[in-house]
Amino acid sequence: MARFRHWILKTNKWSLISIASIPLIMTLGNSMLIPVLPSIRNKLQITSFQVSLLITIYSAVAILLIPIAGYLSDRFGRKIIIIPSLLITGIGGLISGLGAWWLEHPYVVIMLGRALQGVGAAGAFPIVLPLVGDMYQNESEVSKSLGIVETANTLGKVLSPILGSVLAFVVWFLPFLTIPVLCVVSTLLVAFLVKSPKKKDKKGEKVTFSNFLQNLKQIFSKNGRWLSAIFAIGCICMFVIFGTLFYLSDTLEDKYQIKGIWKGCVIAIPSAALCLASFLTGKKIGENKKLMKWITFSGVAIVTAALVISGLVQSLYGLIILVSIAGIGIGVTLPCLDALITEGIDKAERGTITSIYSSMRFIGVAVGPPLASVLMKISSQLMFYSISGTCVVAALLALFAIKPSNGDNIKVKNKRA
Repeated sequence: MARFRHWILKTNKWSLISIASIPLIMTLGNSMLIPVLPSIRNKLQITSFQVSLLITIYSAVAILLIPIAGYLSDRFGRKIIIIPSLLITGIGGLISGLGAWWLEHPYVVIMLGRALQGVGAAGAFPIVLPLVGDMYQNESEVSKSLGIVETANTLGKVLSPILGSVLAFVVWFLPFLTIPVLCVVSTLLVAFLVKSPKKKDKKGEKVTFSNFLQNLKQIFSKNGRWLSAIFAIGCICMFVIFGTLFYLSDTLEDKYQIKGIWKGCVIAIPSAALCLASFLTGKKIGENKKLMKWITFSGVAIVTAALVISGLVQSLYGLIILVSIAGIGIGVTLPCLDALITEGIDKAERGTITSIYSSMRFIGVAVGPPLASVLMKISSQLMFYSISGTCVVAALLALFAIKPSNGDNIKVKNKRA
C-alpha cells in the first residue's frame, strides 16, 4: 500500500486531477443554484431580491477573504489552507441543506450556510493557481496544467445548470446537500494524492504581515502596470460570462418558455464551448508570453464582436451561436491570464498576487447578473453594447499594458531586498 501511494504521489497526473477537482466543486457550489433560484423563492415565499442574496453573499464573503487566504498560503503553505477551506465549504452546504430540510422558516440559516461556503471558497480555488505554479519547474508544464485547471472551472459552469436542475427536480434543497459530499471527496484526493513542495523561507526569514505589505508594495511598484491589466481583464471576462448567461437564462424562460432541465441544457452550450477552448489553449500556449498576449487580445476582440452582433440578432439560434462564440473568446483568454500571472511572479509572493486576481474575478461574478438585469429592463441592445464596451477596454489593456520582453518572457520576477 505504501509503495502504491508513493507511486501515485510521483505521478503528477493524479495530483493534477485532485487539484482540478477544487475549482470544479467551487463552481458547482455557486452556479448550481442559478437555474433553481425561482423554485427556492417559491418554496421559501421570499422576494426575488432576497433569493438573489444567496448568490451575492457567497461571492461577497469570498472577495473580502481571498487576499488574506493568499497571504496565509504564502506563509504557511498551500495544502494547509486548502484542506480546511474545503471542509468549511462542505459544512456550509450541510448547514444550508439541513436548515432547508428541518426548519419551517430556514432563510436565515441558509444564508448563514452560504456565508460559510464563501469563507471556504476564499481559501480553496484561489490557492490552486499558485499551488500548480509551485509543483512544476517547467513553464510549459505550468501553462498546460493551468489550462486543465481552468477547464475544470469552466466544466463546472457546463454541468451546473444541468445538475442543479436535475437535483432540484428530486427535492429543491438537494443542491445544498450535494456540496458536502463533493467536498469530502476533493479533500481526500488533495490530502492523499497531492504532494506540494516544501516551504523554503529565504535565509530562514518568516513572512510577517509587515513584510507581506512591503513585498506587495515592491511587486506593484515594479509590475503594477501589467498586473493591474490582468486583474481588470479577468474581472471583465467573469462579468461577461455571468452577465450574458443570466440574460440567456431569463430570455429562454420569459420569451421562449424553455424551462427546467431543457433550459439548463441550452445554457450549458456556451459554457461547453468555453470549456473546450480553455482546454485546447492550455495545451498549446507553452512558455510563449508573446503568444499569450496576442491570444488574450484576439480572444477579447472576438468576444466584443460577438456581443455587438448579438444586440442585433432576434432569433434564438443566432443568439446561442453568438454567445457560444463569445464563450470561445473568453475560453482562450483565461488560460493565458492564469499562466502570465502565475509564471510571472516569484513563488514566495505567488499566493498573494493570484488571490488578488481571484478576488477581481469574483467581483465580475457578483456584478454581472444584477447589472445585466438592470440594463435588460431598458433594452437588450443596451445590455449587449454596454458589456461589449467593457470588452473594448479589456482589449486595449491587453494590447498596451501587457508587454513581453527578452524574447518570449516578461520581466516580472520580483527579487526580495
